[in-house]
Amino acid sequence: MAVTLGYSALNSALTMCEAIDLLEQALTHEAAGKTMVSPKYVTEFDGGSMRVLVAADHAAGYFATKAYHIIQGAGVRYVVTLYRLSDGELLAMLDGQIITDLRTGAASGVIARRVKIDGAVSVGILGSGNQAHTQLESIAAVYNVESADVYSPTVQNREAYARDMSAKLGIKVKAVSSAEQAARGHQVVIAASSARGSEPILRGAWLGECRLLCAVGNTRAQFAEADADSFRNARLVVVDSWHAIEEAGDLRQAVAAGALPEAKRASLAQIVTGAVTAPDSGLVAFKSVGTALQDLALAVRYYQLLAKTAGVPVADDLARLR
Repeated sequence: MAVTLGYSALNSALTMCEAIDLLEQALTHEAAGKTMVSPKYVTEFDGGSMRVLVAADHAAGYFATKAYHIIQGAGVRYVVTLYRLSDGELLAMLDGQIITDLRTGAASGVIARRVKIDGAVSVGILGSGNQAHTQLESIAAVYNVESADVYSPTVQNREAYARDMSAKLGIKVKAVSSAEQAARGHQVVIAASSARGSEPILRGAWLGECRLLCAVGNTRAQFAEADADSFRNARLVVVDSWHAIEEAGDLRQAVAAGALPEAKRASLAQIVTGAVTAPDSGLVAFKSVGTALQDLALAVRYYQLLAKTAGVPVADDLARLR
């Protein structure tokens, strides 16, 4: 019997550190050839669009879909469906907003664990939405974050973000008045904006002191959030999916400009397993477009934790993942 797990059920059920651990486990399965991860299937229609992702994890015993649609003027809605691989049974339908925000932050936490930064760390954030919140939470779960600057074009939004994240993380978060001011002088820079345009809002020229760039806001081919120099100046560019090279406008522009040779590309799975090692110095750029494998990893754990409260037996599924 399938269970439906809504937003309120999922909220606060997993910590950021747990989410990072879950993604690392799934990435080891990917590196071992035990997973399938689809590209995004995109359908545009008048007034909106639908995107569908699919992944299977044979080592864990599950497959999942994530569908999200955008309606102009109404925002985005997400749903994740979880299935058992052995017999195809639908196990759960889960609200996908928390899963999306948490796994996107956790993916940056995975790369941060492999990019060494000693001492106190300052962070620059472009964006003030849900994913900008989980991005800073993830970085603070890995590094000794001392302070952060945030820029969003809406003054009220960036000031609210600064207040909320200062209170949540116990660090000094300051709202600043430009993207350049948010990016310059920080060891970690997060691009998690909702900007939609072909002209990037983040410049590589601003990243002279940056050790780790996490670019997660744009996942569409026609837009770009970080310019080609943001990747040209990096010693290593890590993607959470090889599909990102075609899906993200940032990377498409970097490839076209000759700024992203194959020799300095790596997947997050390669980093997790040690097949590729992050350099000890210089800029590492991480570009995330999100995958259904990440959604699956979190959905399985939510199912394990919460399905029993709905009267669904999950003993066999729990045993499978131990």
